[in-house]
Amino acid sequence: MHVSQGRNAGLGLALGSAFAFGGSGVAAKPLIEAGLDPLHVVWLRVAGAALVMLPVAWRHRALVLRRPGLLLGFGLLSVAGVQTFYFAAISRIPVGVAILVEFLGPALLLGWVRFVQRKPVTRAAAAGVVLAVGGMASVVEVWSGLAFDALGLLLAFGAAICQVSYFVLADHGSEGDDAPDPVGVIAYGLLLGAIALTAVSRPWGMAWSVLAGKAALGDRDVPALLLLGWVVLVSTVVAYLTGVLAVRRLSPQVAGVVACLEAVVGTVFAWVLLGEHLALPQIVGGVLVLAGAFVAQTAKPAGSGPAAPSPGPDPVVEPLPEPV
Repeated sequence: MHVSQGRNAGLGLALGSAFAFGGSGVAAKPLIEAGLDPLHVVWLRVAGAALVMLPVAWRHRALVLRRPGLLLGFGLLSVAGVQTFYFAAISRIPVGVAILVEFLGPALLLGWVRFVQRKPVTRAAAAGVVLAVGGMASVVEVWSGLAFDALGLLLAFGAAICQVSYFVLADHGSEGDDAPDPVGVIAYGLLLGAIALTAVSRPWGMAWSVLAGKAALGDRDVPALLLLGWVVLVSTVVAYLTGVLAVRRLSPQVAGVVACLEAVVGTVFAWVLLGEHLALPQIVGGVLVLAGAFVAQTAKPAGSGPAAPSPGPDPVVEPLPEPV
């Protein structure tokens, strides 16, 4: 009974996290179109979330000495890198296309495992990669010489690469008996990401007046501060925290599969709120990308099976939630 209730709560949290993450693009793009530089929007998002999470960072301040490399890599690549590339991409291509390109991350992660870590992967995992890549070819309409801005697609691909660093660093930081609290890693990732972005984006040159006005969300004008509040509080703070709690109640595989809904949420939001309609081949391609991500994340490690003896209980690895 308690197990069932915990699983249902975990599924609810995972769905909430996917919903929160998926809504980031549709709230950020109007701010960019209203006059804010994409890098400034990223800084506002990360710095605002870091400010909210500052008490958590103070509580886990021992992490600075215990895992400085993990925190620095997570902040620069998994937070600042993902957000910068993604927001720069949606300034040039539709939100739905950008988020689908970013979901090549699971396929790239398998490439890291196979060719960098030199570990075997299953046929099912390889099939997931083929599905994802084939679907992406349909999304960007390669037969017509790429239907979207090439630089925008390249930026979205950069977000996918940084997403791989997210999974790699999360897995590395979760090993061993002294595994750091993932909430603390998130807090310091946001803090260090904000510091790095401050040096790069130079927010003192931002068009601050945009935040005092309104931005066009489809056919409606809404207060810019309302959109920023959604990006900071819902699409960053709430999204990360609910994702962590979901992983603690579900297996990493189940939480990862539910996270695939983030791409669906982002695409639907962009369709309904921003009027960014996708053609039928792009919708079919998006379905293939999600199917590939699903297969890739649920495939068992190669060589695993019931007959394989185990010398003892395996350490529980709880990856952090997927960022967008």
